Amino acid sequence: MNEHHQPFEEIRHYGTEGQEFWSARELAPLLDYRDWRNFQKVLARATQACEASNQAASDHFVETTKMVVLGSGAQRELEDVHLSRYACYLVVQNGDPAKPVIAAGQTYFAIQTRRQELADDEAFRQLREDEKRLF
Repeated sequence: MNEHHQPFEEIRHYGTEGQEFWSARELAPLLDYRDWRNFQKVLARATQACEASNQAASDHFVETTKMVVLGSGAQRELEDVHLSRYACYLVVQNGDPAKPVIAAGQTYFAIQTRRQELADDEAFRQLREDEKRLF
């Protein structure tokens, strides 16, 4: 795995049913967004893109909260969003293209998409003719 893509995979979490997700709060600094308000704008554009592609945004962008410890030792609840891999893809596609890390993220997802296309093509070629007709 490329060293630029490894941090993305390292912040992956798994839900109680084994589904993978990423915390928007953890993804934001990885994508060079230091201000949560600016990242929320990217999340909003990504959510709109999800809806425009006839996907249920609530399946890919799950609003949640998490507790964080402040410097004084007190705890505070912060809003967060759990993102599917598809949501992360949309976030990267809707991020600031002037940021080198966004460009690297776009490359990562382009490579992963192409790998899957090639794997699907190979799997299709290995089907019998009668199985291919079902597609």
